[in-house]
Formats: sequence, C-alpha cells, structure tokens
Amino acid sequence: MLRIASLLGLLAAFVVAQDSDDRTLLTRAAVEQQILAAIKSPDLTIVHLWAPWCSNCQAELKNGGWTKVVKENPNVKFYFVAVWNNGQDGRSMLKKFNIVDQPNVTILADPGPRRGENKIKQFAGLQLSWIPTTWIYKDGDLRYALNYGEVRFPVLQQFLEDSQSEWSHKGEPKLEE
Repeated sequence: MLRIASLLGLLAAFVVAQDSDDRTLLTRAAVEQQILAAIKSPDLTIVHLWAPWCSNCQAELKNGGWTKVVKENPNVKFYFVAVWNNGQDGRSMLKKFNIVDQPNVTILADPGPRRGENKIKQFAGLQLSWIPTTWIYKDGDLRYALNYGEVRFPVLQQFLEDSQSEWSHKGEPKLEE
C-alpha cells in the first residue's frame, strides 16, 4: 500500500509537455533541465513564464504581440512555461492565438501549485516573483530579463535584434581617463 501511495505521489508530480509532436512526462527538475539545456545553445532563446489565468499574460496574447513576434522570428526558440497553474500548460489558450503549432515554440508546465508554500519562487536559477516574466538568452548568457509585467513588443523585438549583435565596441575610440 505504501508503494502504491508513493507511486501515485510520484505520478502527481509529473506534467505533460510537448516539443514538436512528441509528448513526454516531465518533473519540475526535468522541465528546468530542458530549459537550462536550451539556453546554453548558440540560438537566441526566449523563456516566457506565464499562466493562462493571469490578466497581464492574457493582455499580451490578446494584443497579438506574442503571435507576431513568434512568427517574425523563426530562428528564435520560444519556450512558454506555465507556472503557478497546478501543472497545466495553458496549451488551449496558446492555441487560440496560433502559437502552439509554430515550429520554434515549445510549451512546458511547472507541476507546482498556484498558491502556498510549494509555489515555485525560482526557475532555472533565477528568482520568480511575478508573471509574466520573459528572459532572453544567447550562448548561455542572459541578455535581458523582463521580470515584472507585460512585455512591450517593439521593445522585445529591439532586444532580440540587440541580442544577435556581438555587443562589441572594437575599433571605437576610447574615452580618456
């Protein structure tokens, strides 16, 4: 009986995720590991932490910003990670805005609860205190962190363009000390 209870507890900690058409069971650690592996790639990667019940997250979707940015940046990898949503990935809401079937989008969910002591407060080594939260990575480096509130999509697009540059001032004259 104890073994069955342990197995049921373990199963309750899993969450369904999709990368392309493959469905896999992932724990919180596995979701974070998938994100950590993705952000180490040389690709420009956006990690967007959100929840379908969040009015700020809904506003970002309703104005079409995410749909447009995802479609206009096919070489950027987008990870929509639902948090504080009791393990649900919010796929049905993202589907309404034509985000789910984009080849550069992966949808994941943290299995944790929305409230209480077990509510996730950190993800992939960074503090999580508000949603939506959007992080931009390239070559394993965090280029930008938008941690409090709705994204302004022209600003996000500029951040993507800036993140693809070398961020170098080689050849420019130096200031005299």
